[in-house]
Amino acid sequence: MNIYSSRPVVLCLSGHDPSGGAGLQADIEALLAQGCHAAPAVTALTVQDTVNVTDFRVLDREWVLAQANAVLNDSTVAAVKLGMLGSLEMVDTVVDLLTAHPHLPMVCDPVLRAGGGGRLGKDEVGYAMRERLLPLATIATPNLPEARILAELPEGTADECAEKLLPFCEHLLITGGHGDEHEVHNRLYIRGGQSRTFTCQRLPGSYHGSGCTLASALAGRLAHGQDLIGAVQLALDYTWRTLRDAEQLGRGQFVPRRLPLDFCS
Repeated sequence: MNIYSSRPVVLCLSGHDPSGGAGLQADIEALLAQGCHAAPAVTALTVQDTVNVTDFRVLDREWVLAQANAVLNDSTVAAVKLGMLGSLEMVDTVVDLLTAHPHLPMVCDPVLRAGGGGRLGKDEVGYAMRERLLPLATIATPNLPEARILAELPEGTADECAEKLLPFCEHLLITGGHGDEHEVHNRLYIRGGQSRTFTCQRLPGSYHGSGCTLASALAGRLAHGQDLIGAVQLALDYTWRTLRDAEQLGRGQFVPRRLPLDFCS
């Protein structure tokens, strides 16, 4: 038996989704698929299913810090993935935590809405993330509705939102799954550099946990030491496959299949 881990550890600070479609379970499955070990620290509890979110409760600062520091003091963490924070206090908590570990690559998924449209934090939480968290992030991965909230541009295009957000974040990946074009355009913006567009075929239906899947897969690739553009490409390709193979486990959105059926066989 090999008692020494060869898998990179990724600390995930995200909410819990009891449907298993999004949140920490999505993080864990996506990171397993990247050959990483997920260390999940719960930031919030939600009441949601594949249709929508109906309520949530953010955990106390002390509990979140205790969870994260237990991991950081015990394991060599290779990357951090942020998901749902839900309150201004939790934004401050995570800022304090990350400031103490500035060497860690961090993927920020600014979760502000559930897939069904329900709110997972007030808009001022998004503004606080923009001002305080995005400067600490290696890359942020909002979809276009989230980018509009962060940029305070309710009808802004991806380019307009990026122009507003790049002063805060060096790398910004605005995903295009909420549009209606035949192809999905995922746009990577680099401060002081050229933007890149990654296109893929649009799939029918809507999906619960696609953003969590993408951000976690990207954190996993960065944890392996991959270059950022290559990591983005692989994470997008992986996420598209999980959506192609998604299952309808409830009455609402499809749930990405992040692990193959024979993963444990």
